[in-house]
Amino acid sequence: MSTEEENYIPEITNDLRSKIIYIPEEINEASGINIFGRTLKSFIFSTDVAIIRNNNADAIFSVYPFTPQPAITQALILAADAPIFCGVGGGITGGNRVLDIARDAEFQGASGVVVNQPTQNDIIEKLKKVIEIPIIWTISSIEEPIQPKLDAGVDIINVSGGRETSNILRRIRENHEHLPIIATGGRNDDRIIETIEAGANAITYTPPSSAELLRRIMRAHRAGETLDFSKGFKK
Repeated sequence: MSTEEENYIPEITNDLRSKIIYIPEEINEASGINIFGRTLKSFIFSTDVAIIRNNNADAIFSVYPFTPQPAITQALILAADAPIFCGVGGGITGGNRVLDIARDAEFQGASGVVVNQPTQNDIIEKLKKVIEIPIIWTISSIEEPIQPKLDAGVDIINVSGGRETSNILRRIRENHEHLPIIATGGRNDDRIIETIEAGANAITYTPPSSAELLRRIMRAHRAGETLDFSKGFKK
């Protein structure tokens, strides 16, 4: 039996479920992070329930630039058919509200919570006492001390440093060889590979928006063309 035959993976799909957003295959090169018995390599970054429902990512990463609300968290969790990690504040939202939102997210079925870079250590310590799911802390600069956050209870680091993401990863890995790290992978395949090689265990992928996908479909309709959905939607 050839290597190709040994690695063959049977695939079951249908017309309805083939029209989805596919995660770049390069993300499969990541080691992944084992959370509650599941190895997660790809996280799709979205709060759009239609996109959350129609993708092949291992997990959902839902963070939005407003004060977290239980109604929004509930809608996101209900839409997801994969583990979902919800933003609970830490930046413009702080104090006991972060604890309440995080506790509510856990009760509704979230697999983890995400807090922003400005989150104070005492809030993380309190979070660790009231929830049993992982705490993910997002950083965008290497200047932010990491060890105090780990000591406070952070389980996973999420690096979102734009063009500096790979450099931040390399710096972190100098002192934290086995720390679970998620990172943004950029908009092309080469950047994804670079991010993984720099030390990311898992990658967040920002998909095209629903508006962009609709523009593509309508553009094709106006041109009298038929879109090929055999490999789903891609950037």
